[in-house]
Amino acid sequence: MVDLVWAGILVGVPRTIWKGALSFGLVNIPVGLYPATSDKSIHFNQFEEGTSDRIRYKKINERTGEEVAQDRIVKGYDLGGGEYVILSEEELESAEPKKSRQIEISDFVGLVDIDPVFFRSSYYLAPEGAGADKAYALLRRAMAEAGRVAIATLVMRNKEYLVAIRPEDDALALHTMYFSDEVRAPGRDLELPETGDVTDRELSMAQLLIESMESDWDPERFHDTHREKVEALIEEKRQGHEIVLQEGPEPAAKVVDLMEALNASIAAAAHPGSNGKSAKRAPATKRASAKPAAPAKKAAKAAKAPARTKTAARRKAS
Repeated sequence: MVDLVWAGILVGVPRTIWKGALSFGLVNIPVGLYPATSDKSIHFNQFEEGTSDRIRYKKINERTGEEVAQDRIVKGYDLGGGEYVILSEEELESAEPKKSRQIEISDFVGLVDIDPVFFRSSYYLAPEGAGADKAYALLRRAMAEAGRVAIATLVMRNKEYLVAIRPEDDALALHTMYFSDEVRAPGRDLELPETGDVTDRELSMAQLLIESMESDWDPERFHDTHREKVEALIEEKRQGHEIVLQEGPEPAAKVVDLMEALNASIAAAAHPGSNGKSAKRAPATKRASAKPAAPAKKAAKAAKAPARTKTAARRKAS
């Protein structure tokens, strides 16, 4: 079951976005592709202030100012200097990958060999139709026991994707990936410091701080606090309540001595202060990978601090 927020309503959408077959060797497994994540972003419509009139966008010819019909619009590639290569839809279609309903595995590699920066989006593969269950379970178990992930290509929505398929609990997870020429090399593109100036004492202190902060990964500990505040703000205004404007951002932290900061951080981790953090987190242990769990929503309350206020006005869209 995949949760999607649309028009402010939580809707269950148990449907595939792609159907085909996963193949390795002479074995073909009918599968469906499901999103592994859901977009919880809050989306707004635009209105003219003081009215309930929606804002609409038109495609305008920048020279004449006149609106252009969709069937009159073509695409152009910018060569620079005001030059463009114009391509029609028919010409672009000739370059599209051959339509395919096969995810054909070409290699099996170690997951640790793939830098996470290559991963783009996550999905789940599920068996489709009679007879697919056994082959699906066999491939998943064989990959799990071998500690390998599959590399394949997938054609979806007229685009070819490089994908990695890995076993996760009882499922096969599929990750679309960036191609090598899409990934930047930090050592080449960024100005990074050398590590030679770090002393043994500083390194030892940093390692001690890391050890004091070790814990098991628990995704439910983390929440999108900004989204929760916006949802609470929307609900407050929907109820016609007064909205309190928060004060400005906190001043930037001062730069302090590195060793002083490390010592203070270790002391804070060992003895909780006003921040309320525990003195010592539970030691980290290796656990079997689990499916990502959607964080539970918490009821957020609007801040009540002295500040300038605005009277909430309910606007009803036509």
